[in-house]
Amino acid sequence: MDWGTELWDQFDVIERHTQWGLDLLDRYVKFVKERTEVEQAYAKQLRSLVKKYLPKRPAKDDPESKFSQQQSFLQILQEVNDFAGQRELVAENLSVRVCLELAKYSQEMKQERKMHFQEGRRAQQQLESGFKQLENSKRKFERDCREAEKAAQTAERLDQDINATKADVEKAKQQAHLRSHMAEESKNEYAAQLQRFNRDQAHFYFSQMPQIFDKLQDMDERRATHLGAGYGLLSEAELQVVPIIAKCLEGMKVAAAAVDAKNDSQVLIELHKSGFARPSDVEFEDFSQPMNRTSSDSSLGTPSDGRPELRGPARSRAKRWPFGKKNKLRPPPLSPLGGPLPSALPNGPPSPRSGLDPLAILSEISKSVKPRLASFRSLRGSRGTVVTEDFSHLPPEQQRKRLQQQLEDRNRELQKEVDQREALKKMKDVYEKTPQMGDPASLEPRITETLNNIERLKLEVQKYEAWLAEAESRVLSNRGDSLSRHARPPEPPASAPPDSSSSSNSGSQDNKESSEEPPSEEGQDTPIYTEFDEDFEEEPASPIGHCVAIYHFEGSSEGTISMTEGEDLSLMEEDKGDGWTRVRRKQGGEGYVPTSYLRVTLN
Repeated sequence: MDWGTELWDQFDVIERHTQWGLDLLDRYVKFVKERTEVEQAYAKQLRSLVKKYLPKRPAKDDPESKFSQQQSFLQILQEVNDFAGQRELVAENLSVRVCLELAKYSQEMKQERKMHFQEGRRAQQQLESGFKQLENSKRKFERDCREAEKAAQTAERLDQDINATKADVEKAKQQAHLRSHMAEESKNEYAAQLQRFNRDQAHFYFSQMPQIFDKLQDMDERRATHLGAGYGLLSEAELQVVPIIAKCLEGMKVAAAAVDAKNDSQVLIELHKSGFARPSDVEFEDFSQPMNRTSSDSSLGTPSDGRPELRGPARSRAKRWPFGKKNKLRPPPLSPLGGPLPSALPNGPPSPRSGLDPLAILSEISKSVKPRLASFRSLRGSRGTVVTEDFSHLPPEQQRKRLQQQLEDRNRELQKEVDQREALKKMKDVYEKTPQMGDPASLEPRITETLNNIERLKLEVQKYEAWLAEAESRVLSNRGDSLSRHARPPEPPASAPPDSSSSSNSGSQDNKESSEEPPSEEGQDTPIYTEFDEDFEEEPASPIGHCVAIYHFEGSSEGTISMTEGEDLSLMEEDKGDGWTRVRRKQGGEGYVPTSYLRVTLN
């Protein structure tokens, strides 16, 4: 079925339909063009977004680029940038293959349609002109027939009129014959014109216009086919980039899976490990130290042996009254500097160190040994730190890494200079063997410069090696100090242990020769009226529990007792809050040991 047969009389319908088809083609071209602009704007915004979040510093200068999280984020940004490139490719393909080609094809279709309709209108005009000629010949034939009939009636009337002359009758007959002949000619012309018009009309409706309609049909079908192909190009442009976009998405998945939290933690350690040893324990500042305010025996708070009484609410339980329990001895107090505090000799004048006011002595001691807590801010350094060539302004571990990096750079430069020197020597040998290739003397300045560079780099390598060895030794030293301090048992309490019994004194005296410095900083505490203690002896108390030594302890101070790791001891007195516990050994001997060194079980 075709338009020429089925739509022979629908010229206007065909004209409107073909125009609608071309308008649809133009609308699709406009749609693709705007879609291209959207894709280009999308790609541009993606690239701007990627550029906004890319690091400003190069990767070699950015320490954050060493973290897997940052590397994955940069990879995702790169994949997004590649994705934007694919969107630009889609826009380019749509612009070239759809917009330009279909717009050009639309212009061709419009020209072809115009030509076909001009041909149809021209044929229609020819048919209308033939029909007008037919109408004219028909009216002429009709008019001549009426004239001939009228002339014949006039001649017949004159012929019957007796009054008419013969000449009038003859003239009327001749006129009637002429009119009849003219009517016959008009009839023949009308018949010929009618025959011609019928032939032209048949050609117009059965041949000429069907051909034009068939051409328009073919044109419209080709236009629809190209439009369908254009529809396919829209999806084909997307399908072409789907593999690349899939790779981009796969790259994003790989980047997400590449995040390694453990490795990032290790990288952070490598980047910022200072190598400093951990701060040592803060020393206990005992402000309740005994103070010799006077050397006279008339002072109410000073016993006759010259040792001051410990005052203050913190040590109120250390006071002794005349009829109390027997006074027990204590280890000698230590000053924060490690030596014994200034005290008066028993029953004698004060020592030379206590000649000054005890308050002044304690104040000086506290100022001289006041510990400084190494804060994180002090370990980090300040912004105004002066950068030195040996990187001594950096923490030890970072200094070692920077020195190692500088040493590797110098070695690479040195190897490069050595290779250049060898190349210059070979070139010089070639010039000496073949003078026409060059003058050997022209290479001497470059060889000399290379040798100077080699010497300079060797000195720098030696210098950095020395600095590196020193930095590594410092790191190992700090690491060893930190590990040893971490591995040893906890420090005994800073306060002095309470007084021990006379039996424990004898046990503790056996270990004095191999003792360490006493771990206490408190002063001795003796009651005011010591003369009553000799008259009141107390029976040994029974154990209130047992305990096991967790660490080895050397009881080198008075009132303490030694113990070995794992030794079973009898618990005689619980810790009163000062960090010391009184125990008794199975071999005999009683004294105080640090509570943190024991695992206690009460009865």
